[in-house]
Amino acid sequence: MSDNPLLARWSTPFEAPPFADFSDAHYRPAFEAALAENKAEIAAIAGNEAEPSFDNTLSALERSGRALDQVASVFFNLAGSDTNDEIQAIEREMAPILSRHHNAIYLNDALFRRIDAVFARRGELGLSPEQARVLERYHTAFRRAGAGKPEDVKQRLAAISERLASLGTQFGQNVLKDEKTWSLQLDGEADLAGLPDFLRAASASAAADRGGSGHVVTLSRSLIEPFLQFSARRDLRETAFKAWLARGEGGGETDNRSLIAEMVALRAERAKLLGYETFAHYRLDDSMAGTPKAARELLRSVWQPARARAERERESLEALAADEGDNLQIQAWDWRYYAEKQRRREFDLDDAELKPYLQLDAIITAAFETASRLFGIHFTERKDVPVYHPDVRAFEVTDAAGKSVGLFYGDYFARPSKRSGAWMSAFRSQERLNGAVNPIIVNVMNFARGAEGEPTLLSFEDARTLFHEFGHGLHGLLSDVTYPLLSGTSVVRDFVEFPSQLYEHWLEQPEVLQRYAVHYRTGEPMPKALLDRLVASRTFNQGFATVEYVSSALVDLEMHLLDEAGSFDAGAFEAKVLSEIEMPRAMVMRHRLPHFQHVFSGDGYSSAYYSYLWSEVLDADGFDAFLETGDIFDHETARRLKQFVYAAGNRQDAAKAYRDFRGHDPKPEALLKKRGLAA
Repeated sequence: MSDNPLLARWSTPFEAPPFADFSDAHYRPAFEAALAENKAEIAAIAGNEAEPSFDNTLSALERSGRALDQVASVFFNLAGSDTNDEIQAIEREMAPILSRHHNAIYLNDALFRRIDAVFARRGELGLSPEQARVLERYHTAFRRAGAGKPEDVKQRLAAISERLASLGTQFGQNVLKDEKTWSLQLDGEADLAGLPDFLRAASASAAADRGGSGHVVTLSRSLIEPFLQFSARRDLRETAFKAWLARGEGGGETDNRSLIAEMVALRAERAKLLGYETFAHYRLDDSMAGTPKAARELLRSVWQPARARAERERESLEALAADEGDNLQIQAWDWRYYAEKQRRREFDLDDAELKPYLQLDAIITAAFETASRLFGIHFTERKDVPVYHPDVRAFEVTDAAGKSVGLFYGDYFARPSKRSGAWMSAFRSQERLNGAVNPIIVNVMNFARGAEGEPTLLSFEDARTLFHEFGHGLHGLLSDVTYPLLSGTSVVRDFVEFPSQLYEHWLEQPEVLQRYAVHYRTGEPMPKALLDRLVASRTFNQGFATVEYVSSALVDLEMHLLDEAGSFDAGAFEAKVLSEIEMPRAMVMRHRLPHFQHVFSGDGYSSAYYSYLWSEVLDADGFDAFLETGDIFDHETARRLKQFVYAAGNRQDAAKAYRDFRGHDPKPEALLKKRGLAA
């Protein structure tokens, strides 16, 4: 047994990572040892002289790489949520090495011949449905990686993958550095004009986190968006917004534009080598959408009504500004400010009034209790479980019989060592092949911390984000599969957002809000009149929100539909597509290309950012299954949802999984109705 704690069998509660035992010096040697072990495992499987079978080939593959998984899960979770210069250096070093290792497996001809031989005999082997799915998924993955191609093609594919891994790592680190190094100091009462108490407290906390005093605005979305929403100082809003917009294209060492050009060209080349017209055709071939045409048609069908709605919203905001004596054309840094005023005027509602009722701890409890009522699971905080940062909280998850289901970590606050955004990940995924392996799931957020001694208060969008990521978390926690390949969220990209977006619906229900939206000082529930106004405002500003998102998805898709991308100019291409779709004046993409981490910090959402909208068709129609029963916690509907979606992992085709849950294919009109865009 190695004395490196990253390679040991952990004796902590739930066999959770003993984070205090790890130092940065442990990572490189742990990776080296785990890689060597996995290489030996793969060589033994590929070189096995026995006739290929499911057990000696596919099951053996599924059992391999456990040490590497253990090391990588710890390292990459911390690289995103609590990084430092040394971890970032290791990340840059390991990205091409791990890509090379992955390529060596998936381009191994001897190994693919064994998989292909089993695949050819699949009908006569008596495989269980789950085993048949594992075989099909491995065969598809090897084929899509280039297995069976000529040697020169495989070598080029491997080189492209290595280079893309390095570029993606550098891209993400550049964005993080831009976010860490920029801040706007607010000096005196004049700079704080319009900011409510909760935002003053958050900006003071951000200043303290950076070792300063007073108040600062940072590029954390949970801080800059409310600043743009409330600051009465138009000049400061413009300064902050332009800094937010310019991440990744400031010139110098963190400028991402040359990285983007190289990545787009390499992706296009890889697709051609694999026999596809474009990278988008390659990527979407293994998705629910199936083709770029289907994804584009969905985006375009939503674009026109959203654009028309956004133009009407802009006209209304300019009229409101004129009423207040501000005779101006709305600019991008003005939209949130005047939209907040408009919401106050139309619904007598603003975030400053809502936030006292949306305490972080209460919304966490609401997410937990919703899961308990739907799926019969319970959450108990555990102070004896090791955590990687003092802010992190650990919860044991048990079923109705008290049996342990897994461990859940919540990491909720923004800090300079954490990349922006919100996400779900796993320190360990559920499976039964190696015994009963319970999952260890983490949700990472970037909420602005409340003032010293005060609770953290959320905007409604923050609360929605918490429910969204917890929906992903449940997809990992409730997984009930035998084989690691199929575990939890290991589904096609345009289905993976369905369980998370569906879960958001429960937050919006009066039955949930009446119980958990309570005033942090008085303990009184949100008044019914305020609750009614909140529910009534659900589709407010949806033209803006939809245009922001769909424009990003269209630029992503069109960029990856280029059949060659020599001398790609990110700014020019972005401007060209936005001009063609007639992007409304005073609006920008939610994610401009130089900081579009979904698309460039890895291949996760490359040419697939449309997935959120595709999944939204499912979630809008899917929640109707509960509404049709008259009970948002209907037992039978929840049972089907758990069986065919949350617990099923990737046991079957996503479209069939949805039909098994819902009883029919999704109805697209539910999406336009949900967003308030229906004619």
